[in-house]
Amino acid sequence: MTNPTSLRVLVVGCGNMGASHATSYHTLDGFAICGLVSTGNSKHVLNEKLGGNYPLYDDYATALRETRPDAVCISTYPDTHEAFALMALEQGCHVFIEKPLADTVAGAERVMKAALNAQCKVVVGYILRVHPSWERFVFEAQQLGKPLVMRMNLNQQSHGYMWTVHRNLMKSLSPIVDCGVHYIDVMCQMTRSRPTQVTAIGARLTDDIPADNYNYGQLQIRFEDGSVGWYEAAWGPMVSETAFFVKDVIGPKGSVSIVARNAGAAGKSDNVDSHTKTESLRVHHADLTADDAFAKPDTWIDMTDEPDHQELCNREQRYFLRAIHDDLDLTNHLQDAVNSLRIAFACDESVRTGQVVRL
Repeated sequence: MTNPTSLRVLVVGCGNMGASHATSYHTLDGFAICGLVSTGNSKHVLNEKLGGNYPLYDDYATALRETRPDAVCISTYPDTHEAFALMALEQGCHVFIEKPLADTVAGAERVMKAALNAQCKVVVGYILRVHPSWERFVFEAQQLGKPLVMRMNLNQQSHGYMWTVHRNLMKSLSPIVDCGVHYIDVMCQMTRSRPTQVTAIGARLTDDIPADNYNYGQLQIRFEDGSVGWYEAAWGPMVSETAFFVKDVIGPKGSVSIVARNAGAAGKSDNVDSHTKTESLRVHHADLTADDAFAKPDTWIDMTDEPDHQELCNREQRYFLRAIHDDLDLTNHLQDAVNSLRIAFACDESVRTGQVVRL
């Protein structure tokens, strides 16, 4: 029986992430799903998985009006994020929204302003922020001195259902925007410094996407403290699986790397669990002896107890619930989401113009 004090949540978008968040609401204390919304069959599949008892809707506006939820979970394609979030906030709903916050910087700023005006909580799905292994990765990077060199990628050899998802995403955003905001956010946490300029390159490797978009991109960021970082993302059936998973940071005192032997293996690039797995961190120490030999061996930090993808979604939703119940100030959280999106779009501008973009 549903607890009358539970937060009533309307879930909009029932694909990969929406299904994971709905599973959290279905299983965690403090939540009650009041409806599932999608334009296709995914809501029926998800409802069956969850026991088949939830109201189903094809139209978001109708669902919002009829269910009168306390909160809305938005896991639709990015070109709907701004409009759906503003509709929810206008009705006084709290919002959990998958990244990116919107498909333009101005749109993200409008959502942030609306959240503050409505005094409602908006949590953006930066899943790596609730991952203890990635928190440790950021911490170890911060011990390496300055400047930092940050090297990251996530190339996905997609086919079948995932290629359909990626093609739909590329109707509004490039991979280095949609996927890159995660890792730009990580770089900003590692350096705690202001980005000053970006450059980026991209290539359109298929006619199966919009003519004005590209499915391979690589960006480079310069920071005020002298740190630099690059990130690479590619989607599609032609993408190589060689070195699809690189997460590596170098500083004057050494380096730290994610070594995911299993998650980074061939055949795993289209597996969502592989995108967050660390398995172990390798910390390399740059200290030398008098004869220039390494003074101490590398340190291995085992991450065998790290959470899987569903547990990470559970942690995001526990944070969402706490933000509402404890009235957490999410101003910095939203500013970080807007900032990482601004940097990602500057990189996208660099791809399209061939020019350095100064921030």
